[in-house]
Amino acid sequence: MTDTATPVDGTALIGGRLKAARLARRKTLTEVAEASGLTKSFVSKLERDQASASVGSLMRLCQALEISVGELFETHTGELVRAGEYPQINFGGERLVEYLLTPRSEQRLQALLSEIEPDGGSGSEPYTLPTEVEFVFVLEGRLAMQLGDEERVLERGDALTFSAETAHTFRNPDSERLARVLWVCAPALPTSSTYRR
Repeated sequence: MTDTATPVDGTALIGGRLKAARLARRKTLTEVAEASGLTKSFVSKLERDQASASVGSLMRLCQALEISVGELFETHTGELVRAGEYPQINFGGERLVEYLLTPRSEQRLQALLSEIEPDGGSGSEPYTLPTEVEFVFVLEGRLAMQLGDEERVLERGDALTFSAETAHTFRNPDSERLARVLWVCAPALPTSSTYRR
């Protein structure tokens, strides 16, 4: 294993982005170190901006994290998605339309907006998602969440946080009103996954 630890002196700070990419992919320091041919202590120092890497080391590290080198140096003051310009996505389900509110490149979290017609929802088959935690907030109408053996009905303004590993379904229990629901998953769902509700 090769690496060189050099104190960072006014160079671009990339440690936070390296760590965010590693956590988003649910990899340990040891796994990333082994995949990149670097030592665990060196990768840890890079994540804390206490060392700088050679070009070769940085390329191997990015390959282990499945990101481009350019992603480490892009500067963002925030990406704006205007109302009415949300990209529509299809997670499956019945009688609902869903939109992505966060950039597709965002790995730390993912926000979705669901517009669920009366009696619409995810379907009767319980599902889990390949992420750690889900947050749901009812903007309009009502939402019935089935979490394992327990059903909870959320009213407008109600919020619920739960483990994405819990098998669940959701539906709009109202026979007349549309439900508008905000979902947040952290970390973001893997782009390579083929998941459907």
